[in-house]
Amino acid sequence: MAKPRSPKGRAKRAHELLGQEYPEAVCELDHQNAFELLTATILSAQCTDKRVNMVTPDLFAAYPTPEALASAPLAHVEELVHTTGFYANKARNMVGMAQELVARFGGEVPAKMADLVSLPGVGRKTANVVRSVALGLPGLPVDTHVSRLSNLLGITEHKDPVKIEMELNPMVPAAERGDFSLRLIFHGRRVCIARRPRCGDCVLADFCPSCAL
Repeated sequence: MAKPRSPKGRAKRAHELLGQEYPEAVCELDHQNAFELLTATILSAQCTDKRVNMVTPDLFAAYPTPEALASAPLAHVEELVHTTGFYANKARNMVGMAQELVARFGGEVPAKMADLVSLPGVGRKTANVVRSVALGLPGLPVDTHVSRLSNLLGITEHKDPVKIEMELNPMVPAAERGDFSLRLIFHGRRVCIARRPRCGDCVLADFCPSCAL
């Protein structure tokens, strides 16, 4: 097969090959609903999914709904999430987020991007995670893996996550943007590892401009 030469062509081919490589790619943050995923994603900033998944069972047991978290003592939330790092800011944002959900959205997680990013601690990446994973809506979260691999593959030259998202969106069918992001993340964690990329094991090596082979 001819090597794709344009950024859009590389994005399309990467999407196809990563879909074959990771057909069951799913969000690795444990959650049962949109509120839990929103909370867990706020916690995941500068923290591993594994660590977040160790913390959230006790957090969700203590505060299972927006209403419960909205009235939670801040000190107790800080104690529960202490090991995720930046715990004071995260606790304040989570309680504030829950208060806004109750006050403005009837305790429901909103679907609109503008509403989501208006919540404390919620940026476009977090909003796109919730939209694509929990709400079944178009959303392309750009984390460090998506940013790094998109640059390595020559799909974008941007470094700013919002600019990367805007450039990638038209390259991927709307309903598949979340899957594309998840698979780039999986690949970045398992094969295209930042400090020791395994180019010899990479299904994208044939057309990756950064391949070291």
